[in-house]
Amino acid sequence: MSTPWSRRSFLRLSGNAALLTAIPSLAFAAGDEFDTLRGTWRKMLLGSGFDPAAAPFAGKLALLGSQAADHRSAMAAVAGSLWPDLPLTVSSSITGSYARLATMAQAYAQPGTGLTGDTALAAEIRTGLDHLYDQAYNPAKSQFGNWWDFQIGSPQLLLDISTLLHDHLSATRLANYLAAVDRFVPDSAVAHYTGTSTGANRVDLCRSLALRGVLGKNAAKIALARDALSPVFPFVSSGDGFYADGSFVQHTYLSYTGSYGAVLLGGLAVLFSLLSGSTWAVTDPHRQIVLDSVEKSYAPFLHNGLMMDAVSGRSTSRGNPRTNSYGFQGGDHGRGHGVLASIALLGTAASGAENQRWRALVKGWTQRDYYSPVLTDTDLSVAALARIKAVLDDNAVIALPEPTGHRLFPSMDRAVHRRPGWAASFSMASKRMGFYETGNGENLRGWHAGAGMLQWWGDTYANGQYTDGFWPTVDPYRLPGTTVSRKVLADAEGGAWGLPRPDANWVGGATDGEYAALGQFLRGLSSSLYAKKSWFCLADAVVCLAGAVRSTDGAAVETVVENRNLGATGTQALTVNGAAQPTALGWSATLSGARWAQIAGHGGYVFPGGATVKALREARTGSWHDINTGGTTDPITRRYLTLWFDHGVDPVDAACSYLLMPGATAGATAARAADTGWLTVLANDNNQQGVRVGSLGVTAVNFWFAGTAGTLTADGPACVLVREHGDGTATVCVSDPMRMRTGLTVTWNRPVASVLSTPVTVTSATTGSALSLTFADLTGQAGATQRIRVALG
Repeated sequence: MSTPWSRRSFLRLSGNAALLTAIPSLAFAAGDEFDTLRGTWRKMLLGSGFDPAAAPFAGKLALLGSQAADHRSAMAAVAGSLWPDLPLTVSSSITGSYARLATMAQAYAQPGTGLTGDTALAAEIRTGLDHLYDQAYNPAKSQFGNWWDFQIGSPQLLLDISTLLHDHLSATRLANYLAAVDRFVPDSAVAHYTGTSTGANRVDLCRSLALRGVLGKNAAKIALARDALSPVFPFVSSGDGFYADGSFVQHTYLSYTGSYGAVLLGGLAVLFSLLSGSTWAVTDPHRQIVLDSVEKSYAPFLHNGLMMDAVSGRSTSRGNPRTNSYGFQGGDHGRGHGVLASIALLGTAASGAENQRWRALVKGWTQRDYYSPVLTDTDLSVAALARIKAVLDDNAVIALPEPTGHRLFPSMDRAVHRRPGWAASFSMASKRMGFYETGNGENLRGWHAGAGMLQWWGDTYANGQYTDGFWPTVDPYRLPGTTVSRKVLADAEGGAWGLPRPDANWVGGATDGEYAALGQFLRGLSSSLYAKKSWFCLADAVVCLAGAVRSTDGAAVETVVENRNLGATGTQALTVNGAAQPTALGWSATLSGARWAQIAGHGGYVFPGGATVKALREARTGSWHDINTGGTTDPITRRYLTLWFDHGVDPVDAACSYLLMPGATAGATAARAADTGWLTVLANDNNQQGVRVGSLGVTAVNFWFAGTAGTLTADGPACVLVREHGDGTATVCVSDPMRMRTGLTVTWNRPVASVLSTPVTVTSATTGSALSLTFADLTGQAGATQRIRVALG
């Protein structure tokens, strides 16, 4: 059975999201600037500075040669196809056919493949190119199927092959191929920054235009490609692109830093580096926004070499559609590795200081990726491996560690909390951001990923938690951290391309950069579910609240404390209140009076005041095809240990609370549960949700409506986080997650001596026995945190 060609397959081969080693412009004895750029691009495609006989290159090159040989032997140019399993009546098969020819071209041009310089192979590649030209991709043909195949996938591969085999192509052949590119990627493709010509797609289109200009020696094409990049650079306040808070959005309503954003970063790294020093160098001053995005937008979602699922959209369903050893790995680590290579490449077009700092980041991420070592990733191109290997071998580069702190991304309803030893991500949805994205038969059951999914990873453990067959085997109604209705949903429920979005404005939070309060007014997908959810991200724990949980679906509603992937054979112990629970598959229990639980090797969970929690240990079987029509049907079985609150059928104002303590031992979890004064839940209902942790000096409240909780009062919906410091000062953090407050007053009923600093949004601040802060119009602040520093009385 054939496997439809996906964007991810293409990216892993062509390197749009990853590859490439930057090469200084070549000095040719003869020729012109176009020849120089073509030579530079050729070296970028192939890589340089590596030993083809040494690891990891020898193995990669041998694999490349074997793959090319298989493609060569199976190629049969007949009417309607070039390979029997890739009918040219399917647009993805045209891209897939060019991809196989590109692999063959790489094997011809690279050393150590067993096919290096094989003139008969070069002739067969020409035959294949001519066949695709005659049958499917020429100026007389019309676009059908997926536009992406005609405007991005196929032309980029065709241009890459034409670069590698340039000296074996007649002028007529090359002119024909370029005319085909002109047919489907005309100048008008970048005439307007709208539709499919925005963000990552615009960068891809520009890459095709630039390379077509280089190969065709057309200065106007290259200039157009360079200039058409400029709309990608500036910050946006809606739609696709980078936001001032570090968010990256594609398809208008979806957080996509790790997928489309990765494509964009890789494409810009290629073009910045290729055109650097040439007549067409990218000099738009807004390019600095792209350079800043490395640390502002991408780094926060990278952990030990993996790219978090929270910003990867449909890509999470592309885990491993391998039917042979040449498939792509995909998954969070596969996505991350490509971004590492792109960052290393982009550094060659940045300042010396930026480049050095980014190399230190890349080195750290690479060294720490114990679960899926970067240099063993056979999906990376030779050029990408060479780039990363060079960073590792550079003794002048000192690896940077994972940071600590909190990053909030209000413009895409995402957050990342990092503490020593672990990191966590939070995925939410609102009128501004979709529940999930499905499309092209992908991510068919990602329905509840935006319902408060909380994913976390340790420093030296659990880095394969969501890589190892998680998405095709997990119960899609029990994603960790979510509150959901068990109402049965159809595959692709809600519609494709980010269409399903909840009728909810209050989603966001406030942070001082280390701790945070997050909140989500949750509405169910195709459901009557209504709930308020809050997370308070602290030093060694996340306090999780769900309140006002309501539904009339006629189905059970659950809040999922945890759904841990134990792997294919895991029997990790579950301890509850000090008692070990059975490890047999199929075990389930209703745990009444549960004060704490701990999963060995993972972490602890505390239930303040005790709670009734359900538990299940099960093996689940699924396939990638279940969630992605392009995936393999091979069955995968993984074991899960699940803890959840059962709110019952059609609950009315149900509520629950718990602490997540990543990495905590049973002893540490028990000790936290015994310290009943550590946490005070100030409110957990439809009006407010708030907590007080005296030992940390933290008071935080999500005001769904005006009111008072503990020492905090707000006269309208708001998020407030107060943190008292040991030096006699405190930081008050306030935000307007709804983006609707034309005025707001927040009162902290605690003596304050003076106000040390305020943002311009504060119009009045009174001190004394209490602090009162009056804010001007916050509607234009995009949910950003307003920080006030005060001296305590």
